[in-house]
Amino acid sequence: MRFSVYKIIITERALKDIEKLDIKTKKRIGTKLKHYSKDPLRYATKLINNAIGTYRFRIGSYRVVFDIDEDKIVVLRVGHRKDIYK
Repeated sequence: MRFSVYKIIITERALKDIEKLDIKTKKRIGTKLKHYSKDPLRYATKLINNAIGTYRFRIGSYRVVFDIDEDKIVVLRVGHRKDIYK
């Protein structure tokens, strides 16, 4: 059985979100995304209101909102849990 690793695509909007974070948080999110890219749906939660995206990863107090397009994880937004859904 061969695992395919999903390719991570970060949108312009998500890149702006990431740039605002501190170094430690950026590293943590990057490490977790690499880990989750092996089996994203195992770690993801489907969003009820998919206006901002279809799925999310929970990484501490931060949320990574994304869609899956074939073999790609398209990161749409990254933010603190209190702000991300506004």
